[in-house]
Amino acid sequence: MNKYEALYIVTPELEDEAIKAIIEKFTGIIVANGGEVENVDEWGRKKLAYSIDYKTEGYYVLVHFAAAPELPRELERNFKNDESVLRYMVTRKEA
Repeated sequence: MNKYEALYIVTPELEDEAIKAIIEKFTGIIVANGGEVENVDEWGRKKLAYSIDYKTEGYYVLVHFAAAPELPRELERNFKNDESVLRYMVTRKEA
């Protein structure tokens, strides 16, 4: 299993419960596909470097996980289909 990290930005207009539900959704996708979530680091609301869809803030979440090589593609597909995710990036960590 490889080690990965996923950083994604959730739209800030959502309630705290909705943001928690989105975080649970994506950690659930990782676990359901055979991955192991090592750490979920919520950075909170931060100012964006540039506006995205006329939004100047976002809720940042960083997830460290271990998974098979096929999982990042599935995770990115789910990020792309969720309208509440502004941007995302999944990278493989070197050992």
